[in-house]
Amino acid sequence: VRWDSKWSVICLLTWHSKTLSMKIVTFMALLLKLKFIFVHVRVCNLLTFWTYFHRTFPLALDIGCGKSHIAEHLHKELVEQLFLTDISEKSLRNTRESEIPTHCVMADEEFLPFKENTFDLVSVSLCCHYNPSPFPKINQVLKPDGVFIGAMVGGETLYELRCSLQLAELEREGGFSPHVSPYTAVTDLGNLLGQAGFSMLTVDIDEIQVHYPGILEVMSDLQGMGESNCAWNRKSMLHRDTILAAAAIYQEMYGSENGSVPATFEILYMIGWKPHDSQAKPAKRGSANVSFGDLSKIGQPSTKDKS
Repeated sequence: VRWDSKWSVICLLTWHSKTLSMKIVTFMALLLKLKFIFVHVRVCNLLTFWTYFHRTFPLALDIGCGKSHIAEHLHKELVEQLFLTDISEKSLRNTRESEIPTHCVMADEEFLPFKENTFDLVSVSLCCHYNPSPFPKINQVLKPDGVFIGAMVGGETLYELRCSLQLAELEREGGFSPHVSPYTAVTDLGNLLGQAGFSMLTVDIDEIQVHYPGILEVMSDLQGMGESNCAWNRKSMLHRDTILAAAAIYQEMYGSENGSVPATFEILYMIGWKPHDSQAKPAKRGSANVSFGDLSKIGQPSTKDKS
C-alpha cells in the first residue's frame, strides 16, 4: 500500500501480480493466427477519437500497443512519428508495418522511460485497467496542450461470468474467491484523471455484448485476449464440478433462445488534456451578467415592440 499526496488516496499497488500479467500478455502475443472481435472493436473506436483532432501530432506514444493494431491504420497527416511500448517483447517483435516511422520500447506502463514534456499525444489501449496509477506518469510525459486518449475495461465487464462462478462456488464449495479481475468504475475515472492533472475531460461508455456457445468458450477467448485473472489472491484451480455448475447457472440465468450465452464488455473511453494557457478556461465565479431566469424570455417580443 502506498500513500500518494498528489492523489490524496491510498493506492493499492499489490492486488495483482506483475509477473503473471507479463506472462499472460506474452502468451497472447504467441497467438498469431487468432483474431478477436473485442480487439478490433476497441481499435476502431480509438481510431475514431484520433481523427477528431484536426491537426498533426509530431510525436505520439501508444502504450500497450500489442501487435500495433492502431499504428498500422495511422497516416502521416495525423502522426509524424510514433513510439510503441509494451511489457511483452514478443508483442513488440510481432508489430505490423506502418506508414509512419515507429520505434518500439519495452516498458512498463507504470514506469515510462521518457523525459517530461516529450509527446504531443499519448494513447492507452486497454492496458491500465489493472492499475490506474499510470495516469500521473502519462501527464508528466505529455507536452503542455498535449492530449491523452485511452480505453480501459469498466467495472460492469463480465458480470454474467462473475455471478455464475460465485453462485457455483457457493453451492459446491461453501464459499467463493475472485476469478475475474476487478476493474475501475466509471464514477471513479473522472476523479482519477482530474487528480492526475488532466483538464477538459471527456468520458464515454461503450457496451459490447458477444455471444458464445458456452462458458468454456468465454474463458478460452479471455485467455486468448490476455485477460486472465492475475490477482494475487486468485485461486490456483477451479474444480470440475464448480465449472459444470457455473456453466448450468450461466445458461439458465443469461442464456438465449438459440442456446448461446452473452458476455458483456464495458469499455470506458477517456480524453484529457494537459493544461496550457491557450486552452479555454471557465469564467470567474460571480462574473455572469445574464441570469438563467432570463432564458425563458429569449424569442419573446419586448415591451417596446408591444407598444
